Amino acid sequence: MPSNSTIPQPAQFSSGTTNGGQAISADEIALYDRQIRLWGVKAQEKLRDAKILLITVRALANEVAKNLVLAGIGSLTIQDEHQVTENDLGAQFFVSEEDIGKNRAEAAAPQIRKLNPRVTVNVTTDSIKSKDVDFYSPFDMVIATDLDLATLSTINAACRLSDTAFYASGTHGFYGYIFADLRLHEYVIEREKSNRPTALISETATRSIIATSTKKQDGKVVEMVTKREMYTPIILANTSPLPPEITNSRRRKLQVPPLLSCLRALWEFESISGAFPGQSRADLELFTTLATQKHQELQLPSQTLSSEFLRSFLQNLGCEIAPVTAFLGGQLAQDVINVLGQREQPIQNFLLFDGEESKGPIYALQPIFPEMNVPVEATPMSIHASSAVPV
Repeated sequence: MPSNSTIPQPAQFSSGTTNGGQAISADEIALYDRQIRLWGVKAQEKLRDAKILLITVRALANEVAKNLVLAGIGSLTIQDEHQVTENDLGAQFFVSEEDIGKNRAEAAAPQIRKLNPRVTVNVTTDSIKSKDVDFYSPFDMVIATDLDLATLSTINAACRLSDTAFYASGTHGFYGYIFADLRLHEYVIEREKSNRPTALISETATRSIIATSTKKQDGKVVEMVTKREMYTPIILANTSPLPPEITNSRRRKLQVPPLLSCLRALWEFESISGAFPGQSRADLELFTTLATQKHQELQLPSQTLSSEFLRSFLQNLGCEIAPVTAFLGGQLAQDVINVLGQREQPIQNFLLFDGEESKGPIYALQPIFPEMNVPVEATPMSIHASSAVPV
């Protein structure tokens, strides 16, 4: 396969094909015709130049890699220091029985390259915990999957220092989440211009309208509205309250899934014991206590954290279910594509998915709650919160 990449190739990576840094070609326009019709040539060019790091190659990462590579990103670096086991064969489709004992990233890479030979696929088998800030600097986006909170927080901090967008995601059987920290992200929404002028104000505590312009298209005047979203790192989001518009409404509090409390409890349990809760009485009592505490801290009604849900969550820990990983992987990849193309509103900032209920609400968990609807120039440049947005 040809190789003419200008993308930095660290020594510990093994690479596949590359595509260079030229303007998008006629062949690429033909190949990506359907998606270019959706988001335009400029967005496709940004996608084609993107360098993405995907950490931990399990079922969820398989789905993310598949969607991003088929969309035509510039390069994908996959990291995993673990070997393929029999457990990996249940929901993963880049490895097979012949790969048992091989490194997961090295085993998956050839199959990922086959999806789109135009995409560079790099592999690193070093432990992610051994990487410093410089490791993340070449990437436009880092996606960390199926990791504990301490590791996610370390990667998130390194991404902030290297000015790199960060996503975290994970699944446990029927349950999963996506977290986004895009620091300060700007994007453009196109809509038919109305008779009322668009004010430069804060739409929510995290989102502001910062500029507008117009163009003529198909005999109509189209308004291009530039918006800015402000984000917070995962370590702060994990301890932040729900926004007041939820905590001040009993109806809305009843709708918040107990998955949020259980996820926070799981991360704290891992920090205490270094592992998932087992079947021992001590583990079950500790996890139940932690989940109850987290539920109370979020000011959620006690009846929504039922013993049935606690039991179901614990039974699903560590499991991979293909429909759930497919949904979350697709949602995550689509958000990455929107962010790279600077189109559409991105996830802000926690998506929680309950496969049993087929629900995936999004909650903006931020430590500060300023006043809404003030002029943009008066909005403090700090971390904020916004309302829950159903998917």
